Amino acid sequence: MIEIDAVPQLRDPVLVVSLSGWVDAGLAGGGAVALLQEQMLTARAFARMDLADLMDLQQTRPMVHLVGGVSREITWPQIAFVAGNVGRDIVLCTGPEPSLRWRTVLGEIVDLAGQLGVGAAFTLGGIPSMASHRRPVSVLATGTDETLVEAAGAWRQDYTGPTGAQSALQVMLGEAGVPTLALWAQVPHYLSGGASPPAIRAVLEKLRDLAGLSIDLDVLDDQADAYVRRVEEGLAERPDVVEVIEAIEAGEAQEAELPSGDELASEIERFLRDQS
Repeated sequence: MIEIDAVPQLRDPVLVVSLSGWVDAGLAGGGAVALLQEQMLTARAFARMDLADLMDLQQTRPMVHLVGGVSREITWPQIAFVAGNVGRDIVLCTGPEPSLRWRTVLGEIVDLAGQLGVGAAFTLGGIPSMASHRRPVSVLATGTDETLVEAAGAWRQDYTGPTGAQSALQVMLGEAGVPTLALWAQVPHYLSGGASPPAIRAVLEKLRDLAGLSIDLDVLDDQADAYVRRVEEGLAERPDVVEVIEAIEAGEAQEAELPSGDELASEIERFLRDQS
């Protein structure tokens, strides 16, 4: 199912995965891989997997583009593979999670990882959390390798329930002998629907340290500071929300006391869109 132009010659590469369709609060995973691709040296798209027959296309629509201002071109959903170097060799795997045949699709990704000699894999994402935007974003991990999990410093062991393709891929990579770690930014629930530069930066910093990558995070510092300032401006008319945020910071807030995440997100994100 994977169409490969040519197998790149890589030295002990790491695989970094972000598949949309499941939870990615603050676009922590999607934003992180986008910046990684911008900073990759000799980035080359070398393979892809066509998902046109594996998607609910009423949920994940194909895209249409004008060509020459007259004719139209359809871009169908796909998982793309890009190889390059960010201090060490790296392979990015991005795209939507398929609607069908997960075992087959993910199995082919595992097979490709073996063919490329991947030494470790990381999946990236974000989770809505009872957290404050005024505090540094924490990153929790789940993993298949004890050494990687210990190096991550904070891991989650208590979740059972529905899951996404990334978590299924993590398990399958681990079973194939590829040490795999999932990094989850803990994003304030009231800001989980829009792109969060602090969450993206937190995920990339953790990935940089664990995978030995050379990632320039300075580009996100000003964005993160500006983001927090705009959020504070958006909260200026909501003292009730500020009280709850202060209770979260003091460790005194209960989930039942929190305003609706949807309500807060719609108000704050509307303000952020207007500011941008």
